[in-house]
Amino acid sequence: MTASATAAVPIARRASDQTSDARTASIGRLRWLWPALLMLAIGGYGSWRPVLWRDELVSWNAAHRTGGELFDLLRHVDAVTGLYYLMMHYWVALFGDSLVVLRLPTVLAMSGAAAFVTLTGERLFGRRAGLAAGCLFALVPSISRYAQEMRGYAFVVLAVAAATWLLLRALEQSRPLRWAAYGCAVTAAGFFHMISLVFLAAHGIVVLGRWWQQRRHPLLVGFALSAGVALLPVVPLALLGHRQVGRQLNWLTAPTLQYVFDTFWHMLFGSAAVSLVVLVLAVLPLAWPAGRRFAVEIGLMAVLPIVLVWSMSQGPTAYFLDRYLLFTVPAWCVLAGAGLTALRPRWLPPLGLVLVLLLGAYDQRAIRREFAHDGLDTKAAAAVIAKGYRPGDGIVALRGSQAAYLNLDSAMSYYLPHSVQLKDVLVERSAQAIGDIYPQLCADPVACIGDTRRVWVLTPGSSVDKPLDQYEKPQATALDRLFPKRTSTQVRGLVVTLFER
Repeated sequence: MTASATAAVPIARRASDQTSDARTASIGRLRWLWPALLMLAIGGYGSWRPVLWRDELVSWNAAHRTGGELFDLLRHVDAVTGLYYLMMHYWVALFGDSLVVLRLPTVLAMSGAAAFVTLTGERLFGRRAGLAAGCLFALVPSISRYAQEMRGYAFVVLAVAAATWLLLRALEQSRPLRWAAYGCAVTAAGFFHMISLVFLAAHGIVVLGRWWQQRRHPLLVGFALSAGVALLPVVPLALLGHRQVGRQLNWLTAPTLQYVFDTFWHMLFGSAAVSLVVLVLAVLPLAWPAGRRFAVEIGLMAVLPIVLVWSMSQGPTAYFLDRYLLFTVPAWCVLAGAGLTALRPRWLPPLGLVLVLLLGAYDQRAIRREFAHDGLDTKAAAAVIAKGYRPGDGIVALRGSQAAYLNLDSAMSYYLPHSVQLKDVLVERSAQAIGDIYPQLCADPVACIGDTRRVWVLTPGSSVDKPLDQYEKPQATALDRLFPKRTSTQVRGLVVTLFER
């Protein structure tokens, strides 16, 4: 071999090694992809099974309105959910409204959140901790539950998880673009759910602590400017939402400490056993001398929003609900992921993830059952009506009753075939016409019923003898007088009664 050939061998090896190192580094930078794909698989699995429940039916109804009707609705109610409704309006127009399609955006949002959980854990506690945190997040049953929910909570989790990671990047290098990206995430969180903005209190304390340690004034200026500018677009929405709050949250009551300890944690994680494991693991990083500061910072982001919302809810309006605080789960999982990787020997962290998977398996199955969300088989009720339908039939879907919030008219609109055309005989003006979730009822039910020969009546519960007990007196009296003949069919959670003259 010549000298030149001999010299070429190390050069070729160095080039090959550099290519291999570059490929390894590229794969390393994509570590966040594996938890995201895991979340996509777990979140998407079974999303076609649970029937739409009352909250999802509101979203479906809003998505099917025209742009003008939708903005008219938001002027009266649900303004704080408007961005999600608008997004779903265009999504449904493009891709249709099968159950998988309706729930796919939230599955994708939770997958994005899993990626940011991984990146945050890696930045604070190292690669193994980040990977463990992302996988742990994907295995939490409540995360799967709201990944399969046609509501905006998954987008709130995504926005707050992204904001946390973007804040950490900006604290490392205080650059305008990094602060601008952080501000965009803050604005998104406010638009998807205003209560989530309490996370800014924890972020502010973290920024103040970093500034106190480093005395770098750009940190305070960058945070104050980005957060302040980010909140400006949210102010009009906050004012409009404040006017609507009495109607939207009047069903919530002030939470007690007993409720927090007995129920809240189980609901926040979707499983009592999983919540216990996560909370125990989340305490472990506080014992690290090297990582204690980071553990305290991310711990603030997990705990402080819960404390603040609980305190706010002791006033005239309550906001304390597990799904409203779902955005704290990423921080809990970052802490728990760090605690998990602190365990020795090294085979214990993978075993811990398997344990969480097994402990949450029952709850993961439960949330994918057909009637998991509210126990009402509206799909079977629609099948009963479709089978017995005759042209000219009317329907009474709980409007004018104490259970109007179940939105059974929207459920029938979704599940009934297009060939089944039913008029709600107790409605004078539709919800779209008056810019509301609920329609305007007839002042004179008898006149509105007119000469309709048959009416389908839906009632929650199992009583076939008294299908009108939950209706208000004018509606119940009119139906009782005009339709003496009745045939009832019971399905899960509902009674379908055919009233005939």
